[in-house]
Amino acid sequence: MKKRFALGSFVLASILLLTACGGGNSESSSSDKAASKDLVVSTFGLSEDIIKSDIMVPFEKEFGAKITLDVGNSGDRFTKLVSNPKGIDVIELAQANSADGASQGLFEKLDESKIPNLADLTSGAKEVFDSGAGVPIAVNSVGIVYDKEKVGKEITDWSDLWDSSLKGKISIPEITTTAGPLMMYIASDYAGKDITEDNGEAAFGALEELKPNIVKTYAKSSDLANMFQAGEIEAAIVMDFAYDIIKGDSETIEYVVPESGTYANYNTVNIPVEAANKELAYEFVNYRISADSQKTKALSLNEAPTNGKVELTDEEAGNMTYGAIADRAKTVDFEFVNEQLTDWIDQWNRLINQ
Repeated sequence: MKKRFALGSFVLASILLLTACGGGNSESSSSDKAASKDLVVSTFGLSEDIIKSDIMVPFEKEFGAKITLDVGNSGDRFTKLVSNPKGIDVIELAQANSADGASQGLFEKLDESKIPNLADLTSGAKEVFDSGAGVPIAVNSVGIVYDKEKVGKEITDWSDLWDSSLKGKISIPEITTTAGPLMMYIASDYAGKDITEDNGEAAFGALEELKPNIVKTYAKSSDLANMFQAGEIEAAIVMDFAYDIIKGDSETIEYVVPESGTYANYNTVNIPVEAANKELAYEFVNYRISADSQKTKALSLNEAPTNGKVELTDEEAGNMTYGAIADRAKTVDFEFVNEQLTDWIDQWNRLINQ
């Protein structure tokens, strides 16, 4: 009995000594320290090499961090987050997905004091941030791309696509794509109705009128490029970032944003509620909308900046949603869109895809 008591006392004393010396917490302290420098970023899969070299690596160097990327399209990554909200520190999504995530309470309510660069956002980007959809990191908009040689006349307005001379010659985006909901807004405008007043009823009426001109819908900009090259179509509605892919080496493919206006989609960044490293995540969010990072991204990824301090020449801006185009780009209420989307998809499939 005495021997057991002595042994127990020795073990207890050893534990207390290790704790006093910090030995008991050394592994966890080391782990916490390592975690503070590790960041898992979920982002778009396009141009991954450029994203790494122009965005991720500079951040790693400045903050002594190590970034692990989770890449893919916005919808797939959002679905993944919904099913497993842990493991991602920062997520970049299309506006529709970020608005959906915000409504489900998946994202941290951001502390503006930790993101000083918010003060430099453009008015449209601020509007999106104020809606709760996250911090806008890029903006794109929808326009018309057409083969001026085959069409034989200039296209200047959305209404031109309804012209009977384009029967069987155009393609429009699938409702489930980024540009799909924007197509609904355009159709509703053609019908002369505010889409939020009738939940898209007039838009579907306009789409029915447009249907004879539609050869097929598309889900990927690469598919659209193939249709132009094969001579299947002569005009299409498309997001600005896809124009270069479609144009290729052609001298006759033109891109136009009607003077009557366009609709914008903002890619945003959010911090999931379950993020393990929120402090470094805040640093990343602030960095993503800094003027320097936004300028670099605009030039290398052809993504229009959301930081109002970024200045681009006409040549640099190209077909981006910048300057005069940005001024006439209207924001979309994606909270409203998400509420209608299930019904819209059903109606769309019955009208367009049959």
